[in-house]
Amino acid sequence: MDIERIGERAGAAIVPVGGPWSPPRTEPGGAESVSLAIIGSGGAGAMRAGEILLDVAAKTGFFGLMTRAMGPQIRGGEAAALLRIATAPVSSLDDHFDLLIALDWANFSRFAAELPLAATSLVITDQDEGEVPVAIGESGALVAALAMKKLARAVPGGRANMIALGAAAALIGLPAALVTEVLARQLGRKGEAVLAASAGALALGEKAAASLPPMRRLAAPPAAAGTRWNISGNQATGLGALKGGVSFVAAYPITPATEVLEWMAPALAKTGGMLVQAEDELAAINMVIGASFAGAPALTATSGPGLALMIEALGLAVASETPLVVVDVMRGGPSTGIPTKFEQSDLDIAVHGLHGDAPHLVLAPNSIGDCLTTTQWAVVLAETLQTPAIVLSDQALGQSRAVIAPPPPPPTLPGRLIATAAEGAGYQRYALTARGVSPMAIPGTSGTTYVADGLEHSARGAPSAQASDHHAQLDKRARKLETFDYGEPWADLEGEGEIALLTWGSATGPAREAMRRARAAGLAVRLISLRLLLPAQPARMAAALAGVRRLLVVEQSHGRQFHKFLRANYDLPAEVAVISRPGPLPIRPADILARLATWE
Repeated sequence: MDIERIGERAGAAIVPVGGPWSPPRTEPGGAESVSLAIIGSGGAGAMRAGEILLDVAAKTGFFGLMTRAMGPQIRGGEAAALLRIATAPVSSLDDHFDLLIALDWANFSRFAAELPLAATSLVITDQDEGEVPVAIGESGALVAALAMKKLARAVPGGRANMIALGAAAALIGLPAALVTEVLARQLGRKGEAVLAASAGALALGEKAAASLPPMRRLAAPPAAAGTRWNISGNQATGLGALKGGVSFVAAYPITPATEVLEWMAPALAKTGGMLVQAEDELAAINMVIGASFAGAPALTATSGPGLALMIEALGLAVASETPLVVVDVMRGGPSTGIPTKFEQSDLDIAVHGLHGDAPHLVLAPNSIGDCLTTTQWAVVLAETLQTPAIVLSDQALGQSRAVIAPPPPPPTLPGRLIATAAEGAGYQRYALTARGVSPMAIPGTSGTTYVADGLEHSARGAPSAQASDHHAQLDKRARKLETFDYGEPWADLEGEGEIALLTWGSATGPAREAMRRARAAGLAVRLISLRLLLPAQPARMAAALAGVRRLLVVEQSHGRQFHKFLRANYDLPAEVAVISRPGPLPIRPADILARLATWE
């Protein structure tokens, strides 16, 4: 069955480009991007309004990004849809929001720091839903009143979030006809009464926008070309796993990785695969090892606390050379941390957490679209090299949505080397081959029975405490990873110059935008974003850093984990600076540019 079509039906919306367009009324030529936030208490509908806006942007031909800020409460709490809509691909929020619409201010203080404003920003408030916080006034933003709840009550069953949606679309210049169309598609299953109420409130919001102060409006979208995907990082991860050949998933739900499992459950069923919800993370990782031992490419998805529980079993997979993939959608830590926020602080455990000398793969996607490419690459690498692969995504990628062009596929690899009955009675599961990979038998294949446990073993798989066997198998497991040619996908390299930004994962988005802004201003800056973290690639890094005198490391962790990892594995230029910030506040392009300015 066509995996692309499965992706579309299972929730990874693939939408055509093109549609009606009304020209902007302000800013000649329009803005290349507009950023807006819709906030309110949990359940107020801020997320739904944001999702519809992003969908409308996709259908109009724009690119876009929507992240979300929310509290860890099961019910209530705060919620914010944070959007950036643009004429070109974007993978980072901007330095501030042009428009902030507050359905209420009840929990604003909990995420105020995540909503930077400027003197050019427009804030829309409902005067019946609380006083405007002092922080808003201090920002210098223009504040305008819109009685969203009162307007909504004029429509039977109307809701304030639909008033906000209509006003937001009109203010930034999205076509009303497409907003109505997308609204009908998203809410049609709720019945005619709900749809009529929402459409009525939407129209009132659009009309009310005419009385609000004008603001930045979008330029016309780029010429239609092919398709845009409106997809989340977790959905892209699931689609990448399917494309890589995964047919078995076992996992225990955990925020923010659960959507990977929710997406894959129906998708796997359509391809003849299976997803099992295990009783805990220990059971999940051992089910995955068992499925892979039986010949099925297998994966589990978790977050930091779950990865910690899986470490011992991952050592078993290394020792038995059983391929599998663990997707860690990182959140703030340590311990339970902040389940609904992001951080890049699982790098240390992913790289160093396994017991003993246990070589394995660690990879990291650097954008929402790259969640597909990197996960697919991780699956085929794990299968080809017969080893576990850990994929470090995070909440900022996994639970965000983006309007993107379809991402490119990773390199084609041969996959698992399977032993056949022709191996005969002399079959050696762990034979000491030149490249370190030996044929792996599928249970039931005549003459190829072997033991696969956590004990050190001989080439045949028999448990052994002999130093010679231990040294030989350690060399074998290291050799297959160290001598493999990973090719160009090991990192994204962009630009040139004596200053380099070196980063990874979700920190790539703001670093990439900062690099482009700096180059546009005449500063020669290059970007290096690592996709393959382990094994280290010193020769490739040396080539990437050739001619670099100053290096700025960009990461989202408190303890500078990435910087320490780089120093342990690579020769860095003499002058190195670090921007290291823990979540949940994202690093923004302006933060990086400010640091570069001290070198300029």
